Amino acid sequence: MLRRLYDWTMSLAARETAEIWLAVIAFVDVIYNGHPRTTELFTWFDSGAFEASWAIRVDNLTAVMLVVVSGVSSMVHVYSVGYMSHDHSIPRFMSYLSLFTFCMLMLVTADNFMQMFFGWEGVGLCSYLLIGFWYDRPSANAAAIKAFLVNRVGDFGFALGIMGVFLIFNSVDFNTVFTAAPGKAGTSMEFLGCQFDVMTTLCLLLFIGAMGKSAQILLHTWLPDAMEGPTPVSALIHAATMVTAGVFMVCRLSPMFEQAPFALEVVTFIGATTAIFAATVGLCQNDIKRVIAYSTCSQLGYMFFAAGVSAYGAAMFHLFTHAFFKALLFLGAGSVIHAMSGEQDMRKMGGIYKLVPYTYALMWIGSLALGGIGIPGVFGFAGFYSKDVILEAAWGAHSGVGSYAFWLGVIAAFLTAFYSWRLLFMTFHGPSRADHHTLEHAHESPWIMLAPIART
Repeated sequence: MLRRLYDWTMSLAARETAEIWLAVIAFVDVIYNGHPRTTELFTWFDSGAFEASWAIRVDNLTAVMLVVVSGVSSMVHVYSVGYMSHDHSIPRFMSYLSLFTFCMLMLVTADNFMQMFFGWEGVGLCSYLLIGFWYDRPSANAAAIKAFLVNRVGDFGFALGIMGVFLIFNSVDFNTVFTAAPGKAGTSMEFLGCQFDVMTTLCLLLFIGAMGKSAQILLHTWLPDAMEGPTPVSALIHAATMVTAGVFMVCRLSPMFEQAPFALEVVTFIGATTAIFAATVGLCQNDIKRVIAYSTCSQLGYMFFAAGVSAYGAAMFHLFTHAFFKALLFLGAGSVIHAMSGEQDMRKMGGIYKLVPYTYALMWIGSLALGGIGIPGVFGFAGFYSKDVILEAAWGAHSGVGSYAFWLGVIAAFLTAFYSWRLLFMTFHGPSRADHHTLEHAHESPWIMLAPIART
């Protein structure tokens, strides 16, 4: 039995390593060698004037996302071998993870709105399946249904936006729409019996989809409850990949958003408001995974207000750095939960740093990389740089909404420092508040869990 588990783990690790290397090769070829390409595989829809192909688009934006999705997914797959070793449904869990990775890759390599929508709905389905993985728990079922329904609200806006794009541009192909977008700036159309600016209406409808998927304020309520799923799910879907789909979508559609200044102001306002709101809520959480979940909401707000002030590069830079250090924090939290026999309440932890020294060190690194603790990037923590660039871009926008985003972003950075320190001290320092039985069985995680955390 142990031999079979070892062989299966090695084959999984080999497959995931190959996936990472292929993503890195594509990244180098596109970013450094300047070889972006689009490969059309087949015609997907052909009905009257409506036509959509299934194509693989690999440009600079896609290359970055391929590294993020493949890198984090690979580490989570290997980590799950150890974390889920005592579960009776490992094949089902691994199949869900693999299906999610496929859908996310289809989303980021899409060359048209329909293909993006396929990946968009696919990751939503996988989110439902993974959050409710332990379906014998009523709380997990409720959280899965809540995530599904809240995302449907956002996806309804996204679907209306795609319909509007086809109505206005007679195409759903990105290049066709982006080329024609400047010509539609300032034009109006009738919607719900009123006249609306074309590009503003389309961009706001599309942004509603991004709000749902990336848990922005008003549509954020599903993300904290999603912590009912296994911890690897939190790391893969709700920290590093699926929740960043909205940011990716806004950056991908930047040629459209640039023709809709009011829509960009809305993006900036929603992002900045989410950043401060989620940070304040994170201060009061006692569940270790919920603290990190609200931190994710807050950091996504930073990415959105960066995109709102047209700093798309800064938004993607923070997306890239955040994906890895937040995955590290979630996987590290999973290691703590594993050590504490399933306990997630930080009020029942404390004083365990000597019992889990490797997890303790890795959690420190992840918290420092979050960029809110005040350690400058000269020490090697890229999160400091990416957040600093976003704040500079907001200040440099020289607009009312830009100043709003800047000051809320600065305050949120201080709050981030506070809840990061709070998490570390409540979990690892001070007198132990765990019961005798839990503390007696506290132990470091096996190498199959620690190695992926270290690599992230």
